Amino acid sequence: MSWVFLILAGLFEMTGVTMINSWHKKRNWQSLFLLIGGFGASFIFLALAMKELPMGTAYAVWTGIGAAGGAILGMILYGEPKDVKRIFFIAMVLSAAIGLKLVS
Repeated sequence: MSWVFLILAGLFEMTGVTMINSWHKKRNWQSLFLLIGGFGASFIFLALAMKELPMGTAYAVWTGIGAAGGAILGMILYGEPKDVKRIFFIAMVLSAAIGLKLVS
């Protein structure tokens, strides 16, 4: 269950990061609410995951999901560059997170 909590934490981290960009563009209450809610839920699920998972593994996977997911959402939602090198390095981040799951 701790890995499910960790994946949820990463997904909520992606929500928070995406809403930072939305907040800068729109400055509405919905963006602010989703920003605070996304990061709040992310930290709660990260704390739950860390009850069973080592801190280093949990933090590395959480930041990997958030960083890679934020970059992917930036490409999809905000028209950020989609060049092959960028996608390759995002895949490397995700591969490292999966690797940590396999060795834990």
